[in-house]
Amino acid sequence: MGGVSTGTVLLAEPRGYCAGVDRAVVAVERALEHYDETIYVRHEIVHNKFVVDRLKEKGAVFVEEVDEIPEGALVIFSAHGISPKVREMAEERNLRTIDATCPLVTKVHKEAVRFARQDYDILLVGHTGHEEVEGTAGEAPDHVQVVNSPDDVDKVTVRDPERVVWLSQTTLSVDETMETVDKLRERFPTLQSPPSDDICYATQNRQVAIKKIAPDADLVLVVGSPNSSNSVRLMEVAKEAGARASHRIDSVHELRDEWFDGVGTVGVTSGASVPDVLVQQLLNVLAERGYGDVKPVRTATEDLMFSLPRELRQEMKNRGAVDSRTKPTGQAATAES
Repeated sequence: MGGVSTGTVLLAEPRGYCAGVDRAVVAVERALEHYDETIYVRHEIVHNKFVVDRLKEKGAVFVEEVDEIPEGALVIFSAHGISPKVREMAEERNLRTIDATCPLVTKVHKEAVRFARQDYDILLVGHTGHEEVEGTAGEAPDHVQVVNSPDDVDKVTVRDPERVVWLSQTTLSVDETMETVDKLRERFPTLQSPPSDDICYATQNRQVAIKKIAPDADLVLVVGSPNSSNSVRLMEVAKEAGARASHRIDSVHELRDEWFDGVGTVGVTSGASVPDVLVQQLLNVLAERGYGDVKPVRTATEDLMFSLPRELRQEMKNRGAVDSRTKPTGQAATAES
């Protein structure tokens, strides 16, 4: 194997699972335990191949759309959220639903509904085609325009420049989002901002952590799947913050020897939908390559947990069960100096 004999790993903290992901994954696991029937899940519950494959092995059936599900069956909606149209389609098929939408995504949905009622043009900074963006835009399709990047700003048209507000996909790069917003504000000086930050606390915290590590790292490795927006952003943020090289990997099997040529310090983090077992596997492989000196770099502490979806909690209560999660896994961040 390549690499050096005595290397250092700078391990980002926080990293990995956020509260919304933990809630969604545990919701599927508990549903599999407490319902005596097939559990269907619309779209990947979270954007991580390992997690989805593990839930498939346990019996969950993943579908793209609700019309693939037998009438009257039970379906779980993913953490990314759904549009009202999807909910209506589920009702038409008499599906029973468990909504595992991240509460922070739900917050953005409610903002979209409220501003649409006030007849604002809503400029949604996000990536066209992403499940979260489709769900948010679906709340007010006649009022929402998706703005993919600063390059899209010149194409935006609004009815009244005095009644324009921006919202955001929760998993974007903070810096890139604000670059887009600044450019939008140049065109629309009275552009309103969301009442609270749309970009999720976990996305921000993971970006802050990797920014601190990147200048001291010859190589940054981000564990996360290619369709995980926040994982891809972490790789980009690392490069922008000064890492000599940055790569995203789904698992240790994607590592390449040539990445380690001349590398003394490796920065490691993971996206918000990545279980820590994948990071531990990476640390083990890095140790075998000679990078055994692991130094945690903490920039925030996350200590809040979301309760499970209401429908699932009721079913568990009926069966005398409780939410067995006893350790905080994700929410509310407090910055550390």
